[in-house]
Amino acid sequence: MPVYSMTGYASAQHSTVHSEPESRNAAPSQLGLEIRSVNSRFLDLSFRLPEELRQYEPVLREMVVARIKRGKVEVRAAIESNSQGLLPEPTPRLLQRLNAVQDSVKAWLPDARPLSVADVIRLSVSETGTSRDWREDLVALAGQTVGDLLSAREREGARLASMLLAHIDQLRALTEQAGPLVPQLVAQQRQRFMDRWKEAMDLTEGSALPEAAQDRALTEATAFAIRIDVAEEITRIKSHLDELGRLINKGGEIGKRLDFLIQELHREANTMGSKSAALELTHISVDMKVLIEQMREQVQNIE
Repeated sequence: MPVYSMTGYASAQHSTVHSEPESRNAAPSQLGLEIRSVNSRFLDLSFRLPEELRQYEPVLREMVVARIKRGKVEVRAAIESNSQGLLPEPTPRLLQRLNAVQDSVKAWLPDARPLSVADVIRLSVSETGTSRDWREDLVALAGQTVGDLLSAREREGARLASMLLAHIDQLRALTEQAGPLVPQLVAQQRQRFMDRWKEAMDLTEGSALPEAAQDRALTEATAFAIRIDVAEEITRIKSHLDELGRLINKGGEIGKRLDFLIQELHREANTMGSKSAALELTHISVDMKVLIEQMREQVQNIE
């Protein structure tokens, strides 16, 4: 399965002509739809629709939810008229209705202002707009736009996956560099501890190191060596890297699991740095944490 980013954008337009009943006018219009998405912990949908399309929000929501699982998704729609200022001609039925309503209002409110030509035209435009059924056009356009959005998210996801795999390879190389240093550093620190212990005993007694004191020194040196041993951290880092690579190659909805593994990876690298007893191992830990932080930023965008 592909890896999907939560970042994407898609838009589409559809031109149509709706013939109004009992009117000699044809109102050519263009329906536009755009969907943009960014990263979010969950699926967060918002809609910005004109009044004519507000009734279709449940249909649009169902189409988006069926194909997108995570991200902050904004759906915008607009209707633009291509009539170049052509006003619809009021139908006789509409004029009769307006005249009847005006007579009824006058009967109750004699001082009410009569309808002007501008009022009639405005009401005629409103009547024309409300009679259109956009459902079929909108559903078709939404299907196309959601598909384009998924394609954009898939392309971005492929780029993120490639970057993450490259970082994993770099982390593996750093881990291989750190591995041989561990037994060498432990032996060096153990010997250094013993030498300092002998120096201290010689200064205090001026004689050979007693057997009991030598055993204690060996115990202390061993305990110290255990404290600076990062072999377990290196083993866990390798395990986390293997799991990260497996998930990325598997694809699908892996964002949350990747985020958890990145946190664990950072914890192990940080522990390795804090236990480091050599400058070379400290540098490796710092380089690891830089790469891991870069991975964390990108994983936040994966669905």
